[in-house]
Amino acid sequence: MKHTAATLALSGLLAFTAVGCAVTRDQSTVGEYVDDATVTTRVKAKFAEDPTVSAMSISVETLKGTVQLSGFAKSTAERNRAAEIARGTPGVKAVKNDIAVRP
Repeated sequence: MKHTAATLALSGLLAFTAVGCAVTRDQSTVGEYVDDATVTTRVKAKFAEDPTVSAMSISVETLKGTVQLSGFAKSTAERNRAAEIARGTPGVKAVKNDIAVRP
């Protein structure tokens, strides 16, 4: 009986720890974390497909559906195109464009 109780307690602790580690940056659920990761991946993939945007020079982070773009663009047109792509991505609620133009 002791062994079973200890096993159950350890299993519960591990489950609680695993769920606690998955949620970061003030997100309220694991689902939000997964959704944000999916949005980030979609935006980065669209950047890689677009000949105007340098996917390697622009960082993408998503928190609760808000995408933050940072890094460097070679022109204002590239900066604007990156924001346009992000806004057109499913799951994006808002875009914060912090890309600096560095010719």
